[in-house]
Amino acid sequence: MTDLNPLRAYASVTAAYWAFMLSDGALRMLVLLHFNALGFSPVQLAWLFLLYEVAGIATNLGAGWLAARFGLAATLYAGLALQIAALVALAQLDPGWSVVASVAFVMAVQGMSGVAKDLAKMSSKSAVKLLAPATDGGLFRWVAALTGSKNAVKGFGFFIGAALLGLAGFHAAVWGMATVLAIILTAVVLFLPAGLPGRMKSEDGWGGWRSKDARVNRLSLARMFLFGARDVWFVVGIPIYFQAVLSDGTSEGRREAFFLVGGFMAVWIIAYGAVQAFAPRILGGKAQSEAQTTAKAIFWSGLLVPIPFALAALAYVAGEPAPWLTATLILGLLAFGFVFAINSAVHSYLILAFGAAERITRDVGFYYMANAAGRLIGTLLSGLSYQIGGLTLCLVTAGVMAGASWLAARRLRQM
Repeated sequence: MTDLNPLRAYASVTAAYWAFMLSDGALRMLVLLHFNALGFSPVQLAWLFLLYEVAGIATNLGAGWLAARFGLAATLYAGLALQIAALVALAQLDPGWSVVASVAFVMAVQGMSGVAKDLAKMSSKSAVKLLAPATDGGLFRWVAALTGSKNAVKGFGFFIGAALLGLAGFHAAVWGMATVLAIILTAVVLFLPAGLPGRMKSEDGWGGWRSKDARVNRLSLARMFLFGARDVWFVVGIPIYFQAVLSDGTSEGRREAFFLVGGFMAVWIIAYGAVQAFAPRILGGKAQSEAQTTAKAIFWSGLLVPIPFALAALAYVAGEPAPWLTATLILGLLAFGFVFAINSAVHSYLILAFGAAERITRDVGFYYMANAAGRLIGTLLSGLSYQIGGLTLCLVTAGVMAGASWLAARRLRQM
């Protein structure tokens, strides 16, 4: 690392990660709204994303090993290339196919995209551990800036996906995204500084995927339930609920609903990313010890629990959709996003603080495997709970998951 400019390498990695997450957010919204408009049920919509999350679990187990063997630059390039391949494949979708064939095909493509996402994520987050300044809260600030900006970009991708669907149609949008991402991959290969670290000792083999540090394992469990609590309502429940409330059933009404739903999801993710970026200032993390930050992680985890339960109670009382309920849900979910963002930012810092530098790609890979497992559980429960009990059950399930995350985080105090 002596000849590597850490700031330039960090900027290059961040730019590559931004490009990937822009396409990832747009692709998710394209698929969700397109197939919902085709009449897919909530459970069928959830199935479209299940292999994406399953692939994330498997990828994070292997991605750390691959990065450690071949370097972080190689896995970053691979993630971008696979995303391009997934977009090109998705463009081959034929409207004349049966529902079963369409679901199976899109699941497979989303699985490829899930592998791509976690290769890119693991590479970027691991690079921060190795590039960030070791003093003056540098690690917390750098990881918060990367994570926060990434989510803001992904939120913009949600809006771009919905807008492209309404303006250009499904196939044109997918081809356009693939072309832009191919140009960005070429630029990244040309301009990423040589010497990006990430290799581990050769004797650390495939079998060392699970961390030997109990703090990493317990934080990973808390992370799993945290993201399950978000995706229970985020993946299927709220987008479908809002689309049903905002659309009048006409072609023009559906197009307007695309923009409104995509706009809300974009604002939520962008605001979430902004809070993440400012989390070190909000928590005063610059001069704090690791133990103090851990205590704050437990505190903020507990703050998240009552929010989805309160929103579920309001939805139950309202019974039918009403303007006041929609407005309250928007405000309540923004509050959820604020607290969730603090939790996510602190977790992202702690995994890098807890992880050993000599095996950081393995610890980060294991941690994000748990993240993907939470998203998988949340995605499945999102479709099931919405179809069985509507928005109320969706939000109750989110509250239960948030409570489980808090219980797991509390165990960090015992370390």
